[in-house]
Amino acid sequence: MLVTPRPGTNRRNLLAALRDVHTAVFNLRGGGGPGTAQGRLAQYLEWVTTTVQQLGNQIAPADLDQLILTRGYERLLLIAGTMTGTDMATQRVLNGMVSLELHHRVDAFAAAVEDLERQIERWAVLGEFVVPDTSFYIHHPDKLEDVDFRPLLGIWEDPVRVLVPIVIVDELDGLKKSRTSQDRGRARYTLAVIDRLFANPGRAGQLAAEDFSALGTGGIPRGAVTMELVFDSPGHIRLPINDDEIIDRALAIQPLAARDVTLLTYDTSQSTRARAAGLRVMKLTQPDNSKPDGHAGEPGRVAVDAAAGT
Repeated sequence: MLVTPRPGTNRRNLLAALRDVHTAVFNLRGGGGPGTAQGRLAQYLEWVTTTVQQLGNQIAPADLDQLILTRGYERLLLIAGTMTGTDMATQRVLNGMVSLELHHRVDAFAAAVEDLERQIERWAVLGEFVVPDTSFYIHHPDKLEDVDFRPLLGIWEDPVRVLVPIVIVDELDGLKKSRTSQDRGRARYTLAVIDRLFANPGRAGQLAAEDFSALGTGGIPRGAVTMELVFDSPGHIRLPINDDEIIDRALAIQPLAARDVTLLTYDTSQSTRARAAGLRVMKLTQPDNSKPDGHAGEPGRVAVDAAAGT
């Protein structure tokens, strides 16, 4: 992912803005005719300012640094007041530096447009998007292949896409050596399912096929449940706390998918962080086996449904 839309950003508006910026810098690179190298440098610096203003509230600050406020920009800004000569040598060197940076910006924005188009197409699937965190895979009464996500999400026939940020895979990998047999067993089982589903990287795996057989008896059909790995994009720097990283990955998908992404967790700290970040959260409770007469709490019951925008 070359650009990370800010929460609430309209993906189509962002795509249009990136295309406009690409056109502007392409035209600036090709601009010729009379004028000094200093004038061309001034046009480039003006383009930088305008573009940061245009995209600053739509993409992450790191994206601005990668696409616009680059080291090349810093070099050109540094020499803007020093290379003022009108002699041929100065003009040639300065023009060459400006042209090189503009060439890189044209390529970078062309790639950003293409990548965003691909991301929009990737997430343009029907159904509910859900990110179960590591605690879900470890503590839910049912194993991954047996989980019915519909009652947890309050839906019936809609398809479900289970998203797995790669940091969760790393956490599960670490739990294979846990001192707790439950944690070890669930981690190994879940990783085995993921390994089987994603033998062909880049494709969604299917946990449960759609079932329309109930229509014949007046029942409610069930949509497919699929699973998708969410890898770190090139250059992505993980947040120091894994809970924050999982939330960040879910938030990054929301504007691209143009829908809410729901976090499923048993972890109070995680649910609190996610709600504060504006993510839709389903906080689950573990079975309470301490109640008399075997009246345990309902396994996997939703205890909290705190959602931004619900």
